[in-house]
Amino acid sequence: MLYDQILSAKKKAEKLLAILLDPDKLGLEELPVLCEKIRQSPATHIFVGGSSFDGNHLEEIIIHLKENTILPILLFPGNPSQITDKADGILFLMLLSGRNPEYLVEHQINAVPLLETTHLEIISTGYILIESGAITAVERVSQTQPLERDNFKYAAQTAKAGEFIGNKLIYLEAGSGAQLAVPLEMIRQVSNKISVPLIVGGGIRSHQEIKNAHDAGADLVVIGTAFENDTNFFNTKN
Repeated sequence: MLYDQILSAKKKAEKLLAILLDPDKLGLEELPVLCEKIRQSPATHIFVGGSSFDGNHLEEIIIHLKENTILPILLFPGNPSQITDKADGILFLMLLSGRNPEYLVEHQINAVPLLETTHLEIISTGYILIESGAITAVERVSQTQPLERDNFKYAAQTAKAGEFIGNKLIYLEAGSGAQLAVPLEMIRQVSNKISVPLIVGGGIRSHQEIKNAHDAGADLVVIGTAFENDTNFFNTKN
């Protein structure tokens, strides 16, 4: 089970790394080279999804990834239209930082009939958007405000509420293309507050920033835009 593997890694203090692929920015012709770069990377997981994707080649992307990599593939959907049984699992997201009922429960309810036809491993994930210096796609699509980046206590309190609700993962997200990553002190305080695994993504652009997030308490770090912009990201020192 994917979640059991993540839990086991946390207990052993083994740090995980996911490459986030946005299907809205990915053409099928790019996949052969992309898969080769993923195989050469230290990634342990692949996340697939985006805030606003409504195309029709999601399944083809995932099928190609499964045929050409050995990493588990988790859906990271912005809405129920991004659900496919071709992946291994899904981060079943609850937008804890916002108060838009569509992203707290409505999309989740609408996803049930689709999920019941799949064998996806469903992992309840508390998703917390953090102010990052720019309006991100998540903020724009969800019509919600991110949490203030200097209010560490409230972010930790929000994360703990997610754990109490029953979220199996907490995801601190600065957003795609963020100018600023999640503050390290926020990662520390959230990590110390919760007992479930912590994912951190958005605005991370270098190997050192990956290490810093891990050292601050992230169990799994997500790289998206940096890899999209440079598929040689893991082959260069930065």
